[in-house]
Amino acid sequence: MARTTDGDGTPVPQRLLAAATRLFAEQGYDRTSVQEIVEAAGVTKGALYHYFGSKEDLLQEVYSRVLRLQQERLDAYADSGAPIEERLRAAAADVVVTTIENLDDAAIFFRSMHHLSPEKNKQVRSERRHYHERFRALVEEGQRSGVFSTATPADLVVDYHFGSVHHLSTWYRPDGPLTPEQVAGHLADLLLRALRP
Repeated sequence: MARTTDGDGTPVPQRLLAAATRLFAEQGYDRTSVQEIVEAAGVTKGALYHYFGSKEDLLQEVYSRVLRLQQERLDAYADSGAPIEERLRAAAADVVVTTIENLDDAAIFFRSMHHLSPEKNKQVRSERRHYHERFRALVEEGQRSGVFSTATPADLVVDYHFGSVHHLSTWYRPDGPLTPEQVAGHLADLLLRALRP
């Protein structure tokens, strides 16, 4: 049976994902071999196939792990008792920060999603749709209560914000003039200004 950790206690699946993420980001998914991934992770192919059925499963997990984190955090903001403006602003800023903190994952996903099988692609799209629907529900709640303007449909407001988020990997640089929190604050404020009555 494959070892679950290495000498420093890092779980093998985590090491495999870290190696795959780095290689996919540097070389591209299609130009990265399973052999390169296992060598970079310091494990055998048997270990990879013990935890992941294929290289494609690694690609799916690279994105899904970030989306799971974002979903958990969105649910926490949405379920808090704070006023709707605060909940939406916190959620809008959080998706920016967590995307920037996982820029390689985001870049890999948008560049390589077409490599997923139709079934896996459908599953990932379903997870993304669930996230967007929960986010949209916050906008709709504010619109119903009169806090937000109804001049723009909630779907367009959400698409506007996530369009900005999805492009972060094309322009954001960690050594640039803005911190992740500053970018998040600006984009969240733009969203709220678009909803102001």
